[in-house]
Amino acid sequence: MSGALPAGIPLSRDYYESVVAPLLARHAPGLEHAAARLGSGSDVLGYDDAQSRDHDWGLRLTLLVEEGHAQEIDTLLAQELPPRFRGLPTRFATTWDPVVRQRVEVCSAAEFATSRLGLDPGSGLTLVDWLSLTGQAVLEVTAGEVFHDRPQALTALRERLEWYPHDVWLYAIAADWHRLGQELPDVGRAGLRGDEDGSAVIAARHVRTLLHLAHLLHRRWPPYGKWLARSAAALPGGDVVRLAVHEVLRARDWRSREAALADAIELLAAMQGAYGLPTLEPATEAFFDRPHVGLRGMPDLLAEQITDPAVRELPAGKGTAEQISDNVTVLVDAAARRRLVEH
Repeated sequence: MSGALPAGIPLSRDYYESVVAPLLARHAPGLEHAAARLGSGSDVLGYDDAQSRDHDWGLRLTLLVEEGHAQEIDTLLAQELPPRFRGLPTRFATTWDPVVRQRVEVCSAAEFATSRLGLDPGSGLTLVDWLSLTGQAVLEVTAGEVFHDRPQALTALRERLEWYPHDVWLYAIAADWHRLGQELPDVGRAGLRGDEDGSAVIAARHVRTLLHLAHLLHRRWPPYGKWLARSAAALPGGDVVRLAVHEVLRARDWRSREAALADAIELLAAMQGAYGLPTLEPATEAFFDRPHVGLRGMPDLLAEQITDPAVRELPAGKGTAEQISDNVTVLVDAAARRRLVEH
């Protein structure tokens, strides 16, 4: 049976159109609502496969209704949903909730946004709000397919989260370049000292930063680590970026690793220029008189373009919450993310 099942998004659409929507039409006619597959799960990004079905996968749906109607609709679905659909149970436990119950998440648009982002963007976002967001949190609101949105509440929410304000975008890009520049020469320094393992570890850190930077340059929210490389490969020009970072990861010695890393940096620097942002050509240079590669003044070049006084006052190179920390426990905690960027 499992082999015949569609991916999660088509399954959720079928569930809504065949089961949930008819129930609403019969018991709550005229109810304004949005229906979509949002929130957690690889299927929201379209990355689910057969293995995804071993937990938290199945007949899941997000139903956004007006304030005050959520409990009523949740109770209705709990009572009226059939036991199974397409051979799958409509009621099941999850890793975050051991109770066997129906998994149509019913809430208002503001409640849903707050549950994922740690804030409600309905009244606008402050600078701290923008800095506290992670790409994954935003994708849990904006990436999944929308099946119905009669009041356009979900559409409006997604429009507010489309991308960073321009100066915050510049600041975030500069922060990734700053991080690259800080440890770029260390790839060669560790290797020259005979520490090929250390050189490879530092280079791998740079690859992750480059993949994050590629998303920023393309104005695409980056997902969390499991899907970062796959998502980057799907960006415009992503195949070239993918090949460039593979050369870094496959390098067997520090000299070839350093050269491949420099090539990847030049590629992204050229991409930055293609998007109309200031860049340097070349972006790399000799690190003083040592036989290592350093980064030219890319962070300062971008910082000079920032005009918003509040953004200009931010600490150079600190960046957004997900640039400051890659600790999952911190990044899934909205309050912890805010603490990172407030101080």
